[in-house]
Amino acid sequence: MKALTNIFLVVSLAIGIIFMSVYQPEYFYGLDYDVRVINGFKNNSSLPLVIWCSSNNDDLGGRALQEGDDFSWSLKTNFWGTTHFLCTMKWDAMRRRFDAFKVPRDLQRCSLFRKCSWSVREDGFYFSNDEVNWKKDFSWL
Repeated sequence: MKALTNIFLVVSLAIGIIFMSVYQPEYFYGLDYDVRVINGFKNNSSLPLVIWCSSNNDDLGGRALQEGDDFSWSLKTNFWGTTHFLCTMKWDAMRRRFDAFKVPRDLQRCSLFRKCSWSVREDGFYFSNDEVNWKKDFSWL
């Protein structure tokens, strides 16, 4: 009887996994997100904002962003919920590392459209999930 119960549990689990992967793949394979970092400085055309982003699995490389330029990428969250992209920003003598995307923080706040946008400005780093309403997250220091 115990062996029959174990077989039933294994079969039920396998059917559940197959169902999730076919009918709700986003819960099994991960969710897609778009991340965008924008140079929101004013009148800094002579000095670019330098950005370098990476995760444990991907090095996205560096860019020099002029005023209004952006650096964008798409990602898929991993099964374990540990997807994390870290960016280093440098402008003149200022330097700051920040979490451009981190699952525990961003799953809900990046909205239904799964869009996480950052505007880097002289006074700090602003977040938006619609690129209309910006909220200051933190300062350079």
